[in-house]
Amino acid sequence: MESQDLVQNAEFPFKPADFRTIARLLQAEAGIALGDNKANLVYSRLAKRLRALKLRTFRDYCTLLEGPQGAAELGEMIAALTTNVTRFFREPHHFDHLRTQLMPALITAARKGQRIRFWSSACSSGQEAYSIAMTVLSVMPDAARHDVKIIATDIDPKMIACAEAGLYAEAAMDSVPALLRSRWFVIGDNGQHQVGDDLRAILSFRRLNLIGSWPLAGQFQAIFCRNVVIYFDQETQARLWERMVPALAAEGALYIGHSERITGPAASALRHDGITTYRLTAYASAPA
Repeated sequence: MESQDLVQNAEFPFKPADFRTIARLLQAEAGIALGDNKANLVYSRLAKRLRALKLRTFRDYCTLLEGPQGAAELGEMIAALTTNVTRFFREPHHFDHLRTQLMPALITAARKGQRIRFWSSACSSGQEAYSIAMTVLSVMPDAARHDVKIIATDIDPKMIACAEAGLYAEAAMDSVPALLRSRWFVIGDNGQHQVGDDLRAILSFRRLNLIGSWPLAGQFQAIFCRNVVIYFDQETQARLWERMVPALAAEGALYIGHSERITGPAASALRHDGITTYRLTAYASAPA
């Protein structure tokens, strides 16, 4: 029934119409599709926002979101409902592929003066982007002296701020080998691991919504788009993969999450090149 609360005996009334409004706005703004089974998750994550805003019901919250002052809160809502699960060298086969299959040719190209770009397209709190940087610098220590850059983006400005800060607790460093820790990080007075300047020198962080415009110049030799499209519906997934194709340079690599698949028109433009790893086919290499 429409009048029935989705979460029983809860602090804030939460009606089916409220859930539908939140789901519609989230999909429109961030491409994330919420199934009906996510009502409890939505409530638990957004109840904090209602308390902070001193609102009494989710209907009040939806009214705020859809009102003239709602733009800023939409960002807070997206941040609250976005899952940021990441770690250093997650799915390590991708970094092995980057190091052994891409970097030898890219090192030669960079030292001849060519432009080399990598894109961490949903970088969360930065571990993926810094893992790319460590992989690149492990085989090309002089990368910063050439036109080699890693662009790292995320929809959540709070995650971008965290990534730019480059501070990680000891528990977050478990997947970083001791040799890399000592080479690329320094330990601060509070015991946190601080990203060193060498990694920062080839990195640039910025906010970007994958279903919005991409103000990115040129093409990329490698794009990491991992464990994000699983939250999109099938149509949005196919459209995103299709947009990735012209963003890849010739023979560029696209790395996706272990539970993701390339669908739609992009499937014919990309060839399998390893575990959840794809390379641009020769006939698809020209910019769209």
